[in-house]
This record gives sequence, structure tokens and C-alpha cells, in this order.
Amino acid sequence: MPYEIVAEDFRIPSDTDGIELFLRNKRPKSAEHRSPERTLLYVHGTSQAAEATFDLALDGYSWMDYLAARGWDVFMVDLRGYGRSSRPSEMRAPADANPPIVTTDVALRDFGAAADFIRRRRGIARLAIMGWSWGTVIVAAYAARHPEAVSKLVLFAPVWLRQRRPADERPLGAYATWTVEEARVNLQTGAPEEKRDSLLPAGWFAAWKDAALATDPEGARQSPPVVRTPNGAPHDSRAHWASGKPYYDPAEIAAPTLIVHGEWDGLLPLSMAEAIFAKLSRAPQKRLVEIGEGTHLLLIEKNRLQLFREVQLFLDES
Repeated sequence: MPYEIVAEDFRIPSDTDGIELFLRNKRPKSAEHRSPERTLLYVHGTSQAAEATFDLALDGYSWMDYLAARGWDVFMVDLRGYGRSSRPSEMRAPADANPPIVTTDVALRDFGAAADFIRRRRGIARLAIMGWSWGTVIVAAYAARHPEAVSKLVLFAPVWLRQRRPADERPLGAYATWTVEEARVNLQTGAPEEKRDSLLPAGWFAAWKDAALATDPEGARQSPPVVRTPNGAPHDSRAHWASGKPYYDPAEIAAPTLIVHGEWDGLLPLSMAEAIFAKLSRAPQKRLVEIGEGTHLLLIEKNRLQLFREVQLFLDES
């Protein structure tokens, strides 16, 4: 039976003066329903702050709610430049005035600060970690570098090596701006045209749009309303993944690992997930699951419960 849940927000210091990180926690209200072995930290991808997808209530609950209501002590973190975390000073200037900000090196430090905070606050040595899209690079690299701190690893829609594209030659500024409509087209690349609208019902799209714009009040005041996100991830996509230089080595990951992929994810195809899976030589347990009729945006699409259940099954296994 799902448990009653409570929520708590935190702002913690990063390793940079003036930059604070936003964390949200949801957990069972009753202490008897919580366990140190059931603590998880989630980190978002390139274009979405954590709150706009991981804690977006659709039909009354979010993925964060789903996990917490089943006994998990769940945290999410917004990296600097995203959501309620501090915006680097470069985001107050025109985008082309500075080079890309918040690279994976910086994101990994932010994620590490969040993980350290949680482990200290809960008095635990290890926690489960989960990332979506670019977030999979962050959590996988963290697991490879800190095996003693990770109990389980979940990679949803993971990044791996790719071919260079003409767009890779365009200059990148400090940050990008995009409308939610543009984000939807990009994130649902690969879905059959006749299926796209049914994957994300109109009411769900409206809820996502409102949540995404709320993560960037300054961008939301522009016409048309936009969300601004750092360009560190696209920069690293060119420098690493399109250049044959993986950011981390999956063979160094020593935690049980689940990889989940959507059938219609044309942004990060199944071949990337399969390549990582084949290299997980030290993971004591590894699993690769593909969810039918889902895109890169599966976590807020109509088939999201299949994703939630597969991840829950993996996390709950002893």
C-alpha cells in the first residue's frame, strides 16, 4: 500500500561562491516506512530542470511522488543554471557574449555536492542514483569515480558516442533559449507523426509547458516565452560524444545498473544504450529494458507507468 508522503526543499552551497543548488526531497511521512537503503538522488538532462518533469504531477502524481509513496526517500537536484538553483553571471549577458557554461565537469561537481549533503544528512554511506539523458553521463561518471558511494545506478535514455552533424559546426554561446513547443518537437524525435499527439495529451502538454516556464521566470517574460538553459552539455556532446572520446568508462562502474530506453527515442537511439550495456563488465547485475511506444520524453508521456514500474522493480530488489 502506498504511503503518505511529505516534501522538503533545500538550498545548499556549491563549490563556487554565490552559487547555490536547489534540492527537493519527498519521502514517506512515517519513519517506520523509511530505510537508509532506500534513498535515491535524481538529476535532469540538458534542457529540463528536474521539477518540470521528475516532479510534474500528471493525473495527480509525479514520478517523484510514485517513488516516495512506495517507501523511497527521494531527492532531486537542479544543476546551476537550471530551475531554482543559482544562475551563473553569464546568463545575465547576451548568450553570444560568453562561451558555453556548466559543462559536465561542473555538473559533476554540483551533483557530488548534492550527494554528499544527502549522505551526511541521512547518515548513510551509499545511495541509489538516477539520471535522464545528459544526466546519465553525470550519474555514470559519478558511479565510476565513487563506487563506494553508490548502491544502484539507473540510466534512463543514456548518451553514448555518435556521428558528427552539420549543426555541430555552429558556434555555441553561453546558453540556449527555446520555447516549450520547440522542446517537444526535439524530445519526441522518432515518434510516428500520427502517434505524437496521443503520447502527450493536450492537458499534459499544458501542465508541462506551465511547469517548464516556471523554472525560468526571466525567460518566461520574453515574447514568445522561452526557457534558457546552459550550453555546457551541447559543448561536451561535440567534444566527447561526437569526437569518439567517452566522458567515462562503463567498465569502471561497480554498482548494479539498469538502463531504460523508449522505443521511439530518435534523439538517443537504442544502439547507445546497447553499447553502454555491453561495456558494464564490473556491474554485479545489469539490465536493459526497452519501453514500447515511448520517446525521449517518456517520463511524462502516457506510457510513463511502464517506465516507473520497471525502475521500481529494479530499485526494490535486494
